[in-house]
Amino acid sequence: MSDSVILTRDDAVAHVTLNRPEVRNALDRATIATLTSTFSDLARDETLRLVVLAGQGSVFCGGADIKYMRESLDWTAQENLDDALRLSVMFHAINSCPVPVIAKIQGAALGGGAGLAAVCDIVLAADDAVFGFTEVKLGIVPAVISPFVLAKIGASHARALFVTGERFDATRALRIGLVHEIAPALGLDAALLKKIEEVLTAGPQAARVAKDIARTVGTLSQQEAPAWTATRIAQRRASAEGQEGLRAFLEKRKPSWH
Repeated sequence: MSDSVILTRDDAVAHVTLNRPEVRNALDRATIATLTSTFSDLARDETLRLVVLAGQGSVFCGGADIKYMRESLDWTAQENLDDALRLSVMFHAINSCPVPVIAKIQGAALGGGAGLAAVCDIVLAADDAVFGFTEVKLGIVPAVISPFVLAKIGASHARALFVTGERFDATRALRIGLVHEIAPALGLDAALLKKIEEVLTAGPQAARVAKDIARTVGTLSQQEAPAWTATRIAQRRASAEGQEGLRAFLEKRKPSWH
């Protein structure tokens, strides 16, 4: 793992932290590669229950690194394609992480930083945070992040924000669905702790299956959905975790994982 990303563990909770505060935690090739490998490794950890994605310093992620962008001026078309595919793999690795991923956003999430927000399940933002799909301001486009962004905010908001590249505040981000909760900047850590505690009250395997349902059901046809969803609830009811949860509820006690 490069120094650009720090991974720490608190029991079943992994903290993945962008560690380039001197450049607003901008994404460069090393950071992209490390985020990809980190989330790929975490995906195989059956003891994991939750991941927190954050950024050191005053800014969550300011987008692409300036030096990285300057280097791209000399790349061939194939080199640009290969680089874009690596970025796509990174976003997919985060988006497909089997456990819930919480983003804690302070300062700004611009360009690829806004893309990071789009691939997280729960996004907490400081009330003074700024967002933007700013690529068009540089004559480029938010192409790689677009599948994930549209899944979050829909085509209407994407059409309005992609073409202007305008920056928008946390209130608008909340309204369009990019952000789920806003907290005062000084209370962001407390809001994160509360959300972590909330997620950990869920059955560990149930949370994984619930995330898969949320990501999958919309892709199923009307013919496929009934059997697929019925199978999931039947499996959970018959599982040891599901039976423990139901018994704990009926017996008015906390389940074993709580």
